[in-house]
Amino acid sequence: MKGIGVLLSGGGTNLQAIMDAIDKGEIPAKINLVLSNRANAYGLVRAQNRGISTCYLNRKVYTDLSAYHKAMLSQLKAHDVEYIVLAGYLSILSPELVESYQNRIINIHPSLIPAFCGMGFYGQKVHQAVLDYGAKLTGATVHFVDEGADTGPIILQKAVEVLSDDTAESLASRVLKVEHELLPKAVALLVQDKIKVSGRRVTFEE
Repeated sequence: MKGIGVLLSGGGTNLQAIMDAIDKGEIPAKINLVLSNRANAYGLVRAQNRGISTCYLNRKVYTDLSAYHKAMLSQLKAHDVEYIVLAGYLSILSPELVESYQNRIINIHPSLIPAFCGMGFYGQKVHQAVLDYGAKLTGATVHFVDEGADTGPIILQKAVEVLSDDTAESLASRVLKVEHELLPKAVALLVQDKIKVSGRRVTFEE
């Protein structure tokens, strides 16, 4: 069975959505490793409760980012990870890591890319920016990861209406529900090799 590695920095609700989809038979793969750059990420606890291998890598232990990402790559390879899912991972991957998993790394972002994305747009900051701009629609996007910040080809998107009385918290809650819907679908397509990429265009095979 194909092996997935999940990278996260926080609570791991998207990890939970993937685990639930695997349990339902919707994703024909297993999670071999959950890796975090934060020791207190609750996503690590979620994985441990399911008997999934976990790893916390402390950036401060390594001399530079290159050494840090080499250690990350070593962990992924050691656990036979074939596909990587970024589920709230708040860091940019190195070109070497991206190249090693070309078109096999996906990320979930809480807006309709290319709006409200890139460096500095993460977590509640995204939703507050949507409100501050006065946008009427936002949503979630699953995309391939390249060397940039939220710049890889788009796989799936779904819109969420911005309500007149929304706060960043209420908007985040509704977008998160869409994230939990989209990410497992994208993972299922990915591990079944049903995604085809031509330039920036993504299509799906039956």
